[in-house]
Amino acid sequence: MRGQIILSHGSDSGPDATKVSVLAAFAESLGWKTQRPDYRSDDLPGYAGSVDPRIQRLLAAIDTLDAPPVLVGSSMGSFVSGLASLQRPVAGLFLLATPSEIPGYRQAFDVAEGVPTLLYHGWRDDICPPAGVLAFAGRRRLPLVVVDDDHRLSDSVDRIVEQFGLFLAGLSA
Repeated sequence: MRGQIILSHGSDSGPDATKVSVLAAFAESLGWKTQRPDYRSDDLPGYAGSVDPRIQRLLAAIDTLDAPPVLVGSSMGSFVSGLASLQRPVAGLFLLATPSEIPGYRQAFDVAEGVPTLLYHGWRDDICPPAGVLAFAGRRRLPLVVVDDDHRLSDSVDRIVEQFGLFLAGLSA
């Protein structure tokens, strides 16, 4: 086994969502162990109210592991994965459609220094406009893939899997 990956779904979604399911199956085919926390009950208080419960659920999952995991997230899942990396060691961050902030939440998006990170975003994302993640990636000099797609990144799933494979290979090297 290569290691552990925790995949966090977005709001208005679930652990069986398309992107996290496809990425989990792909990682498992490469010998990684995966888990997908179910945040649906945490999302009931609304976007800003769901951040802390999601982070606590994610930190609890990390705390059960023997080694730092790779965190994968989509939208709200990306936001909480980045913030969780500030509180626990992680092996890497692969983040899709990342909001630079959650209106009403006290903290902007951030990631721990020195953690291998790849951001993936759509130019036509009208829920998490690309300007915020572009500015963040520029400030931190993080790799960012921006594609002609919307927030759901539905047209990019094959390319996301390809990038994920490259990302995981880079971690293993």
